[in-house]
Amino acid sequence: MAGANRGYADLQDHLDALDAAGLLLTVDEPVNKDTEMVPLVRWQFRGGLDEEERRAFLFRNVTDSLERRYDIPVVIGALAANRAVYGIGMRAAIADIPARWDRAIARPVPPRRVNAAPCQEVVVAGDDLKGEGNGLDALPIPISTPGFDSAPTLAATNVITRDPETGVQNMGTYRAALKAPDRLVVRMATRVGGAGGYVHWKKHKAKGETLPCAIVLGCPPFVAFMGPQKLAIDVDEFDIAGGLAGEPINVVRAKTGDLLVPAAAAPGIEGGIETAKPGAGGGGRGSRSTWCAPRRWIFWSRPRPSW
Repeated sequence: MAGANRGYADLQDHLDALDAAGLLLTVDEPVNKDTEMVPLVRWQFRGGLDEEERRAFLFRNVTDSLERRYDIPVVIGALAANRAVYGIGMRAAIADIPARWDRAIARPVPPRRVNAAPCQEVVVAGDDLKGEGNGLDALPIPISTPGFDSAPTLAATNVITRDPETGVQNMGTYRAALKAPDRLVVRMATRVGGAGGYVHWKKHKAKGETLPCAIVLGCPPFVAFMGPQKLAIDVDEFDIAGGLAGEPINVVRAKTGDLLVPAAAAPGIEGGIETAKPGAGGGGRGSRSTWCAPRRWIFWSRPRPSW
């Protein structure tokens, strides 16, 4: 159900709706995130299943190749494993979805700022981020293509940055590869000329400044759907998400910088993206793969999120 002061679904509401519709497959057996998880889900797209047979997968017993166990479940395919899944996320019949997007873009609704949010109940910062199994290394980040990917990689991200000249935020879906418990490499090259976050990175680079960044997972579907959209660079995706929802999206100020993040989401990662040197992350071309710096780095979450 929707939360207080919120009529739109968060991720848990969405998973409940998928489960009720028979579109969520829950896996309680141990599954290795490094070798088994993503190939298992990908099999339904490559193994000859009809679209209506595809499902979202919720893994509740996650392990890795070091035999570590994680207390955070992982969900894959929950936004668009098939059109029925997408329709539940959009709260619309498939035939009505294009018109819903048109209305949202034509009638944006600015977000509503709240003072506190459950997504920031748990905050990990400083030395607590360092060392094997700590910080970002405590997250069950899958390896998307075992044998080919250079690192565990976040793929369903909402990466939030702000234009230092106009103050307009951008939210994009970029791959973020884990390189250390306090460091990721982010690839901002999802459109010709670079994505909105990359445009912001170039402006901060010209000033010799680090780019403040928030990487949010487990967003409400109306927010999550914004990341891949190719909207105009100067459009704040939160406004269009509000248009989809028909009400303002609740946002809360980030812990370390002047960014607004979705209040009904978790976990989230905050840090600075270095501009003094191009990234060498092994996952992209040239300077559009950029390092997230460890300084000002924090990780926040609910006590037990699903993402």
